Amino acid sequence: MAEEKFFTRREFITALTAIGGSAAVAIALSEIEPLAELIQRELALELPEVRREVAHARGKARHHWAMLIDLRKCIGCQYCVYACQAVNNVPDDMRWNVYVPEVTQTGVPFHMTRPCMHCQDAPCTAVCPTRATWVRDDGIVIMDYSLCIGCRYCQVACPYEARTFNWKAREGDSGYQAEWGAAEVEPRPRGVAEKCTFCVHRIDRGLAQGLVPGEDRPATPACVNICPVEARVFGDLNDPNSRISRLIDELPTFRLREDLGTEPNVYYVPPEGMTL
Repeated sequence: MAEEKFFTRREFITALTAIGGSAAVAIALSEIEPLAELIQRELALELPEVRREVAHARGKARHHWAMLIDLRKCIGCQYCVYACQAVNNVPDDMRWNVYVPEVTQTGVPFHMTRPCMHCQDAPCTAVCPTRATWVRDDGIVIMDYSLCIGCRYCQVACPYEARTFNWKAREGDSGYQAEWGAAEVEPRPRGVAEKCTFCVHRIDRGLAQGLVPGEDRPATPACVNICPVEARVFGDLNDPNSRISRLIDELPTFRLREDLGTEPNVYYVPPEGMTL
């Protein structure tokens, strides 16, 4: 009986086809490339001039939040993973921030971490039948859990596998709080999709207090604050003087699966052994 509330498979495919770009994203899920080859291809696709134009595109919103992850610096400590688990109250079977050890095509090891990409043309928002997820004016892809009906279309449409599904009711904290920080958000209810939020609760609260996300720690995502080697940088792309804007101007960067037109708000500095 519960299935009658959701799209049929035929209706879902029809909806994706009508959306166009999102259909390509969903199909691409069956054609995931080895990560090292994917990164190398992305580096070849993106020209520095295009990168700067995208990074500094001025929208109507006052802010445009983004993250930069420097794969040359990352040491694989996974502190970013654990801090996310603690602050956002995420259990181990539903990690929002994923760590994957990798090697380049020349055999050089590096450490890959992947939060939600906070895409500007987000396939997950296009397929949601209840509009439970959307892109805010400041670039953050957000959710209203009270509207989520658990259809998981967003999870299928995401080419980054950045969404997880809450299969069971949870009480209490995720278990990481004693060592990695107090839980700052409530556990999500059973039967909803969830994902990284860029610690939006910190951003919004910080702005209300006159703080600068990316500069003031209480207004900055937990994964950025905890990194011992400063491999993660967060800030406002609408501010050309912000640290993230300057780094994207100065360093070679790429964005995952940019050929799909998702316009991610997470930029990577390539690891040693991968160059433009």
